[in-house]
Amino acid sequence: MEEQINMEKKQFVRDGAGKSALIAMSGGVDSSVAAWMMKERGYNCVGVTMKLYSNDEIAVDRENTCCSLDDVEDARAVARRVDIPFYVINFRENFEEYVMKRFIRTYQEGGTPNPCIDCNRYIKFEKLMNRMRELELDYVVTGHYARISYDEKTGRYLLRKAVDTSKDQSYVLYNLTQEQLSHTLFPLGEYHKSEIREMAETNGFINAKKHDSQDICFVPDGDYAGFIERYTGETSEPGNFVLKDGTVMGRHKGMIRYTVGQRRGLGLSLPRPLYVCEKNVERNEVVLGESEELFTRVLEADEVNLIAMDEIRVPLRCKARIRYKQKEDWAVVEQIGEKKIRVTFDQPQRGITKGQAVVLYDEDLVIGGGTIL
Repeated sequence: MEEQINMEKKQFVRDGAGKSALIAMSGGVDSSVAAWMMKERGYNCVGVTMKLYSNDEIAVDRENTCCSLDDVEDARAVARRVDIPFYVINFRENFEEYVMKRFIRTYQEGGTPNPCIDCNRYIKFEKLMNRMRELELDYVVTGHYARISYDEKTGRYLLRKAVDTSKDQSYVLYNLTQEQLSHTLFPLGEYHKSEIREMAETNGFINAKKHDSQDICFVPDGDYAGFIERYTGETSEPGNFVLKDGTVMGRHKGMIRYTVGQRRGLGLSLPRPLYVCEKNVERNEVVLGESEELFTRVLEADEVNLIAMDEIRVPLRCKARIRYKQKEDWAVVEQIGEKKIRVTFDQPQRGITKGQAVVLYDEDLVIGGGTIL
């Protein structure tokens, strides 16, 4: 373990001793070990926890959620142990505007959002990086499992998958720009999760055995519809379940309660299994169909960010992923607008969903990605 850590120090020689870093500390084990690693490598570190919301605001009476007092105190305890300054930064208004409201709006428009992508895009690597510059520091450091490299031939910073592919988070980081990549470090990218926990235990961190968060941080009970209705004060209007030919199969309890590909929890007595294939917002209808009707080969995406290149000039053959934990598959990608692409898969994909991200890969290299239309 010690030998591997020393090798990792050598990897960052290009950054130089004495550089400074703003460490995003969530109170979890990953960001805590990231802070320790950067301190060990000789960086002047400042630890911060971002206050994104209060439990009162999301109407959840729980303390074991992200941004709870326990998380802040765990982060503070680790910062004290590694001997770095620690602060809490209030980004509640920004988080509400760019993450929570976008989450709600996407559901209301018939999509299925990925708020972790929005949080990385608008909060961690925009607002937090702005704070890094204000403090005249050099890097933002997070506990993400991903890697950044620099290609001297092209002069571009590149985003790559983590060594521990079971923990890889490159999918939710595809929005990083060249400027952001040049001021970001992911020290965990070369390690496996088991090694990170071992480092935390060796250093006596209070959160060494703390469980990873599995839910969306501001919807810890997983009841997305309930959160939206509590937040907006509006009840999602009931409507019809229909087949593609318009046949009414029953009544739904509000469109925000359903996602493409869903079969269970429809509240219908059906002669055969049917799945949510589409949500028609204008007609307030949830369209049902057979399993095979969920499969399609072509999608379009906008808000595209490319990392490995400026633009896709000719059709590009690569692999693409349409969900966070899904394995990527072969496809051909064409750029059909300044920030828009068309992806045609070799094999039909199940449940391509509006609002989710499609991310393009060349082996472990992230080419870029966008939001599925």
